[in-house]
Amino acid sequence: MLVVTIIALLAGLLVFKQMSSVDDARMVAARANMNTVKVNLLSYQMSAGVMPSTEQGLKALVQRPESDPRPMGWRKVLDEVPRDPWGKEFIYKRPGVRHPESFDISSAGPDGVPGNDDDIWPQ
Repeated sequence: MLVVTIIALLAGLLVFKQMSSVDDARMVAARANMNTVKVNLLSYQMSAGVMPSTEQGLKALVQRPESDPRPMGWRKVLDEVPRDPWGKEFIYKRPGVRHPESFDISSAGPDGVPGNDDDIWPQ
C-alpha cells in the first residue's frame, strides 16, 4: 500500500510539472504571436496611412474599417482576428497605456480576465 501511495504522489508531481510546462509554452507562444501581430499592424499602417483605433481593433486587419480613422488604402492583412493560445482575442489599445506614442497589445492570460497579474505583454 505504501508503494502505491508513493507511486501516486510521484505521478501527481509529474502531471503538475507537465501542466506548468504547458502554461510556460503557451506564454511563450502568446508573446511570439503578439510580435507577429505587431508586424501585421505595421504592414496595415504602411498601406492605410494610419493605425487602427482601439474601437476598430485588430478586426481592421481582417475587414476594412468603416469608421474614423478611415484607411487611405486598405488590404486584407489576415484571414481572421488573431487569438491568444487560450482562444481569446488579443487586447489592442491605441494610444497605448504602456506606449502612449503608439499602441499596446496584450493577452489576458490563462484566466481570460484583463487587468490582473497573469496578463501577458510582449517583450
